[in-house]
Amino acid sequence: MSAHIKSIHSYPVKGLSAENLDQVDLLKDALFPDDRRFAIAHGSTEFPDGPTWLAKKHFVMLAKNPKLAQLTSSFDRETETLTLFRNGKRVSRGKLTDQTGRMLLEQFLASFLESDVRGAPKIVENSTTAFTDIPYLQISLINLESIRDLERVVRSPVDPMRFRGNLYIQGLKAWAENDWVGKEITIGDVVLEVKSPIGRCAATNVNLDTAEVDLNIPKSLQAGFGHRNMGVYAQVKTDGRIKKNAPVKIA
Repeated sequence: MSAHIKSIHSYPVKGLSAENLDQVDLLKDALFPDDRRFAIAHGSTEFPDGPTWLAKKHFVMLAKNPKLAQLTSSFDRETETLTLFRNGKRVSRGKLTDQTGRMLLEQFLASFLESDVRGAPKIVENSTTAFTDIPYLQISLINLESIRDLERVVRSPVDPMRFRGNLYIQGLKAWAENDWVGKEITIGDVVLEVKSPIGRCAATNVNLDTAEVDLNIPKSLQAGFGHRNMGVYAQVKTDGRIKKNAPVKIA
């Protein structure tokens, strides 16, 4: 089968679990819907009155707080409710857009994170620029064959979800995505302009099943390939829908 979309993911709360989607409707020059719309901020983080992008150091994140991987989460888009699980057991639940709901979740997170958080954690929302790692309205694409090539260097299986991408592509040659920068691609009926490679940080070192740091992905990328990139960022150029198995074509 030619290059196609293998899976589609959104991460409603920065640092927490992915939501697996069958399809997504994208808008020109907009973010991936609900992606990193919410985040767990350190109590010491100050926010301006208007929506603005903030660097990830202001938030609880896997790179610094691998314990987060002990939690799995489920986000109900219709009710905007987040449910947290630990070892398969529900431990907290609350509506993210409601003060009481956020308070319930924050109380659990304060107890769970303990000294890993600076001040009382607070759940924050930014639907305009979101809490992505870059200050641009872009989405992320991951080439599964590049991950397989990384496994050759690491000599160990590498869970693709370590890279927290929006669109995972199957059927490409390894590292083909690095040649897309500055070019347009079409996925289904959506045109995307590939803007830059995604440099990887320590968040990818965390085993999402055990919450242990068991690999050094940035170091392995540098040693094996001379860079620390996995995947690319792209800007949405046309409105449209992307479904699983949608073909990926290079302009």
